Amino acid sequence: MSEELLLSVESGVAVLTLNRPERLNALTRTMLSDLRTQLAALAEDPGIGCVVLTGGGRAFCSGGDVRVQAAVAGKAEQSPEHRADQLRTSMEASRLLHDMPKPTIAMVNGVAAGAGMSLALACDLRIACESARMTTAFAKVGLSGDYGGTYFLTQLVGPSKARELYLTAEILDSSRLLALGLVTRVVKDAALTEETFALANRFASGPRVAYRYIKRNIKVAEEGTLSDTLDAEAYGMLRSRETADHAEAARAFVEKRPPVFSGK
Repeated sequence: MSEELLLSVESGVAVLTLNRPERLNALTRTMLSDLRTQLAALAEDPGIGCVVLTGGGRAFCSGGDVRVQAAVAGKAEQSPEHRADQLRTSMEASRLLHDMPKPTIAMVNGVAAGAGMSLALACDLRIACESARMTTAFAKVGLSGDYGGTYFLTQLVGPSKARELYLTAEILDSSRLLALGLVTRVVKDAALTEETFALANRFASGPRVAYRYIKRNIKVAEEGTLSDTLDAEAYGMLRSRETADHAEAARAFVEKRPPVFSGK
């Protein structure tokens, strides 16, 4: 893994840090390749109960590196189809953040623009500091958008508001982000890390099998019918009822104490 993406793990919480602070963590092919690889590995790692994505320095992620894009504009030797396939492979990072069977949190420590906003929206939850800003940004540089932003934004705010935010590329401050439901909570800048890790540690020490099927149920609800969702819920309930964590929670309820989950 290159120095453009940092990984740290503590107490079942994995933290991935986009690490180009001098460029507001603008995305590169190397960074995105590393991100995709690490997310795939963390999704399968039984020792990880929660994944946090954040940026180094004063930004979350400013999106694609426009300087690099400008330098290569019109010089591509590969076919549009080949380049589209490459981009689609790269965008698996968003699917992994959204679909992996464990909670993901975006710790939004500054601007999240373009694909940076898309990656933040791909996470299950977003904790933002008061100085955080988000914008779709693409229209301002003559682009249409990628990394699933149109999907996530439409799911979160509906198609009408999603169209507005993509067409206008409005910059949203933290109060607007909270009002629109684009972030889970807004906290003081100095408290961002503490608040985020309190939630991440709660997930990492929680009922991991239940979390897996909660995420699965919601994915089915996003994409399927009521009948599909009921089928998913039925299986998830039967599976989670068999877990040691459910048995522990039932005992703790009877004994009037907090449960101590093992993640099994």
